[in-house]
Amino acid sequence: MFAINHASAALLFKKKYPAINLIWLLLSVQLVEYFWVFFNYFGLEITTTESTVKYVGDIHLAYMPFSHSLLTSVILSLAAYFVIRFFLKNTKLAVIIALAIASHFILDLIVHAQDLPLWYFTTYPMFGTNLYPALPYVAFLIESLFGIFCWWYYKGSKPLLIAIIVFNLLNFTTFSPDIIGLEKYFANQPMLLTSVIFAQIIITSFFVWYYGKIKAVKTVFV
Repeated sequence: MFAINHASAALLFKKKYPAINLIWLLLSVQLVEYFWVFFNYFGLEITTTESTVKYVGDIHLAYMPFSHSLLTSVILSLAAYFVIRFFLKNTKLAVIIALAIASHFILDLIVHAQDLPLWYFTTYPMFGTNLYPALPYVAFLIESLFGIFCWWYYKGSKPLLIAIIVFNLLNFTTFSPDIIGLEKYFANQPMLLTSVIFAQIIITSFFVWYYGKIKAVKTVFV
C-alpha cells in the first residue's frame, strides 16, 4: 500500500486512543517501511525493475525478508507491546501501538504482488493478492477508498481529506499501464525508487499529522 494510505491508517488508531500523540502512530504504521528503506540502502534487501517501468507491476520487491515478512511484523508488534506495557504500565497503549505496527503487513497483503515472505529462512510461501500487477486500477480504487474511509472514521477536517485525495491522485500514473508518468525514471534505478518512497513517507506523514491533530485532547507518550 502506498505511503499516504499507510499514514491514513494511523487515524484509525488515533480515533480509538485520542490521548496518544499522532506522531507515534505515524511512526508505528510505517515502521516496517523505514526498515525497508534502510535495508535497501545498505543492500540487505533487493528491489528490481523491468527495463521499462510503466506501472507498479514493473517494480519488483524481489527480496525483503527482514522488513516485510510476517515474522518481522509479529516480532516488532510483540516487542512494542511488551516494552510499552513494562515501562509505561499502559496496556491499552501497548495494544494500540502493536496493532498499528502490524497494520502495515495486513494492508500490504491486500494489494501487493506475492512478495511478502513468511520469514527469513525461506522464499516460500509468499503472500499477497497480486492486485498490483494483475488489477492495478482495482488496487488504486481500494487504496483510495481506504484512505477516505480512515478520514471518515476519524471525522477529520476538510484539508485532511483533500490531502489524502491529492496524494492518492498523484500516484495514479503508477497504477496505470496506459498513462506513463514519472515512474518511468525508476527503470533500473532502485536507489532512486527507494529515495522517492522514503520522501513520500516523510511528506505524507507530515500532512496527516498536521491536518489530523486534535488540539483539544491532552496527549501522552510524547
